[in-house]
Amino acid sequence: MTVVSRESARVTPAIWQKVRRWWPKRWYAHLILIVACFMSGIPLFYALIVSTQTNAEVFRYQFTPGSGLHENWHVVFYERHLHTYMINSVIMTLGITLGKTIFSLLSGLAFVYFRFPGKWLVFGFVLITLMMPTEVLIIALFRFINKLHWQNTYWALIVPFTASATGTFLFRQHFSSIPAELSEAAQLDGANPLQFLFRVLVPMSWNTIGALAVVQTIYAWNMYLWPNLVMSDPDMQTVQTGIGALRLGGGALRFGPLMLGTVIVSLPPVIIFILLQKQFMSGFTLTRDK
Repeated sequence: MTVVSRESARVTPAIWQKVRRWWPKRWYAHLILIVACFMSGIPLFYALIVSTQTNAEVFRYQFTPGSGLHENWHVVFYERHLHTYMINSVIMTLGITLGKTIFSLLSGLAFVYFRFPGKWLVFGFVLITLMMPTEVLIIALFRFINKLHWQNTYWALIVPFTASATGTFLFRQHFSSIPAELSEAAQLDGANPLQFLFRVLVPMSWNTIGALAVVQTIYAWNMYLWPNLVMSDPDMQTVQTGIGALRLGGGALRFGPLMLGTVIVSLPPVIIFILLQKQFMSGFTLTRDK
């Protein structure tokens, strides 16, 4: 008995040390995150299931894939033409994202490396616009579009949103963290401001550009009020306004096509975020060693 107890006393600490290495120190935090992820994933999981079901299977509260995927797919792409809405949204999103990125780079360059009267007053005005929701400007923007006769055109979707106070502030902070000696060296080499921007600053700002691209892509892709207001032509609708047409089919509310369209529409922002996740996380770290 004495020998067994001594051997067990030697084995127990070794096993306990292995368990401690495997078991995380802050296990309660991991447990909370796992539960949160599970609770957040339930609606998406149920939407995936419903997208494959018919109405009869939905009302039976069936939690397994159904038999209506092919029919729902036909309704989404051949009857309701979701692909047309997605093309319009892609063009609008690319235009807004590229426009905001370019103008934000130029405005950030101006606020950091240029001296002009009232610079801080103008920058303060830009910051004030951050507190103004888009809905406040809807009437003025709509009148502006009407004067230019841009209804049912991509110009109406893209041009009013090519300026970004968020992007201006982001690049201004980023350029301020770059040593001023680089600007002086570029001037001595004879580089003009645009050459300095695209040859020096842009290669050092890919993380910030990626972060802004993710934010603006999700923002533009999810726009609903403005496209619904300026686009009366069904062929020019975007996904957020056109997806409402998936609710009805054959005179009844159909949940399968609606959920399938919702899942498909949510994929592009998710893919963009996954591809630019590293840049997104690094781009908002406004430090000198970024």
